[in-house]
Amino acid sequence: MKKNNKVAILGNPNCGKTAIFNLITGLNQKVSNYPGITVEKKSSDVKLRDFSYQIEDYPGSYSMISQSIDEEIVSNSIYEWAREPDLKPDAIIYVVDCNNIRRNLYFCTQLLELNIPTILLFNMYDIISIDNKIDFIKLKNELNVHSIIPFSAYTKMGLSDLNNSLTDIFSNSINCNHNIMNINKDIVKILDPLTSSLKSVFKVDRTFLDSISLRFLSNKSHVERINLNISDKDEVCERINTIRKSIDSDFDNILDTIESDLRYGWIDTILLKCSYKKIKVLEVQSKSEKIDKVLTHSFFGPLIFVSILYFIFQSIFTWASIPMDFIDSLMSNFGNYIHRIMPEGMLRDLVVDGIIAGIGGIVIFLPQIILLMFFMVLLEDTGYMTRVTFMMDKFMRKMGLHGKSVLPIMSGYACAIPGIISTRTIDSWKERLITILILPLISCSARLPVYVLMIGAFIPDLYLYNFIGLQGLVMVVMYFLGTITAFILAKVFSKFLSEKTNTSFIMELPSYRTPILKSVLSQVYNRGKVFITEAGKIIMIISIILWFLVSFPKNQEGEIFIDKSYAGQIGHVIEPVIEPLGFDWKIGIALITSFAAREVVVSTLSTIYNLDDDGEDMVSLKEAMRNDIDPDTGKNVFTPLVAISIMVFYVYAAQCMVTFAVVKTETNTWKWPVFMVVYMTLLAYLMSLLVFQGGRFLGFI
Repeated sequence: MKKNNKVAILGNPNCGKTAIFNLITGLNQKVSNYPGITVEKKSSDVKLRDFSYQIEDYPGSYSMISQSIDEEIVSNSIYEWAREPDLKPDAIIYVVDCNNIRRNLYFCTQLLELNIPTILLFNMYDIISIDNKIDFIKLKNELNVHSIIPFSAYTKMGLSDLNNSLTDIFSNSINCNHNIMNINKDIVKILDPLTSSLKSVFKVDRTFLDSISLRFLSNKSHVERINLNISDKDEVCERINTIRKSIDSDFDNILDTIESDLRYGWIDTILLKCSYKKIKVLEVQSKSEKIDKVLTHSFFGPLIFVSILYFIFQSIFTWASIPMDFIDSLMSNFGNYIHRIMPEGMLRDLVVDGIIAGIGGIVIFLPQIILLMFFMVLLEDTGYMTRVTFMMDKFMRKMGLHGKSVLPIMSGYACAIPGIISTRTIDSWKERLITILILPLISCSARLPVYVLMIGAFIPDLYLYNFIGLQGLVMVVMYFLGTITAFILAKVFSKFLSEKTNTSFIMELPSYRTPILKSVLSQVYNRGKVFITEAGKIIMIISIILWFLVSFPKNQEGEIFIDKSYAGQIGHVIEPVIEPLGFDWKIGIALITSFAAREVVVSTLSTIYNLDDDGEDMVSLKEAMRNDIDPDTGKNVFTPLVAISIMVFYVYAAQCMVTFAVVKTETNTWKWPVFMVVYMTLLAYLMSLLVFQGGRFLGFI
């Protein structure tokens, strides 16, 4: 079998690249980061007939001129191919959104100048509007590409044609000679000094060098963002300055837009030859536009969004109860089984009361995590998340944020880390920094186990007006509490940060799409797997350390009194500080261990209560917490008020060291991570204090 073939998937954002990548690779994916940069990189090894190849899904980009760090990665990769031809992929799969052909072809025509065998996939062909129909045979001839394939990732239409095209490219040594944009001779003459200096940098033909020169000349800031040797970069900048001083004012006035003007003019000429209908005003609204009249309505849109969130959170309790009970019973029976077959001793105590109890305490929440992930992916793949961004743009700007801040914030509901990383799409440093500072306040999936535990154990399963579930309502309130506070603090931070800002925001609303089940399940599987593996590593280490702290020292008879253990002593030391919040020393231990990750609080309590149990069987954490009695007062340690106080604390608490490590990487200083830990911890303490003491003042216990 022949090996070492490489294929790159490129295209605009929202064109369906990820769906196609998932279709080609299934679950056989490697998710990593680009060297030196924390941006997700997906690749996979694929077998195709007598060949195998590595396929890589690049971030979406509109042009070679980068406007964000994601686009900068794409741009630098392409320039690297131009510098080192051996690094070029053997083929490019360029994905075109059928309903945005003109705009999608802009980046495509830039890539064609590399003369890498290119396959154009016209994705979403099953839902193409009649106004976007095009003669593919003529277009193939006009661009002189290897193949153009009408495609649908949803119906798998065109997949066999794609495999045939890749097989043909791998089987034959194809010398590409794509048709590319011609640059006027007078302009080429002006570019000549710059083009000459680029000959030693890029190993490409003269036509591509002229294109690069034109791009550099019209966008000097673009040169600063690409990977070039300092000497080469200095020489290029010097040539640019010399040329710009020598040209007349009329040419200088059009220089900033000259490439886009020339390229779109050429694209329009091609499209007209290919029977493409350029309709300026559509007499009939599309289905997406009709739906948007309701879903993005200024009044009904936000209400629908809140209703969707309520449905999701209520479903987390209703639909996940059966698998949760099954997992709870399974882990309990497994722990009891291991307890029976292992000889009595320290190792058995470690395995049963430490590792199994700790891991079991977090695995039980996997059904809720999967459900949350499933709904979030569903909203993303249908195109609804983009509508939420559009609806909240005006509000975002009032809060001192950028319109592009919405997507990182929405990502934060799953995990703050990818949300923080995705702030790289925000051009303004001020708005990007503010978004980073408030993102950990968005309730992520790591907080979900805490909410589910406290709500399930202490909030009654009642329905208001026989319709609104109280448990789901409390969950929604917790999520909105963090979100609303984040927006308030964003406004506050914007008053104190003096960096320059640029709040202009342009967003494309893609057509609504039917999610591809395989793609949805693939994303849910990968995210669930990451949650289990990443959280599992931390929980395993914390469980072992915690088991030791709660198991020692023993008295002379070898008995364990958890309140006298090392962990108990630590808990009692901090108890006076947290007692005004309604917390006892056991919660104090959980607060300390959960600094590694918020979800560890559940496994910590599970370990503590199993070691504190007098019987041999593993106990249910909810049952143990409900039955926990303060020996001094004779009252329940946990009440609904205490449970709410704990949830409010974790809405704001800075319990995630990995998040702050990522913030340090993104801001390149420890100043902002330290600031976040301090302000979030103080905020968590004050808000929890207000809730508990306020509740007691009003007569709640």
